Amino acid sequence: MRPTSIDLPTAGQLSLWGDVRRPALLSVAMLGSMPQREAAVSFECRTSGQRRHYFTGPLLLDVLRAAEPLFDPAERKDRLRYLIAVLGRDGHRAVLSWGEIDPEFGNTPALLAVTMDCQDLTEWGPHLVMPGDRCGSRHISRVTGIRVCAADRLWA
Repeated sequence: MRPTSIDLPTAGQLSLWGDVRRPALLSVAMLGSMPQREAAVSFECRTSGQRRHYFTGPLLLDVLRAAEPLFDPAERKDRLRYLIAVLGRDGHRAVLSWGEIDPEFGNTPALLAVTMDCQDLTEWGPHLVMPGDRCGSRHISRVTGIRVCAADRLWA
């Protein structure tokens, strides 16, 4: 079921919840106050061809760590059972694994972008940027929600 606009945070905000100690409602301004990274990305869009964009924003990993996921930090591999579901205002979704963004494993520098091509995204909301993806399918515009969850239920 796709969420309706009633279910979504105010434009420019996102909800971060799930298996975390500190769920949060984050604004683009809050994300902009975190350490920023830059990413120049290009990808092949099926409908509009080659696309190139320049983004700035905090690493998704830094945002998630601030929410304090419930894995055991002393157990290095415990975080590998965590999934990250990202939702855009238009209903576009992507699921990532913790391992693909963690520097000890996949090390993909995923961003929650607060600017795109030097344009502020405050009114639009942050964008999920996955550098290295061949196509832009995991680029989520106007992120409204991020849910962190342990994959334990998959095996129950």
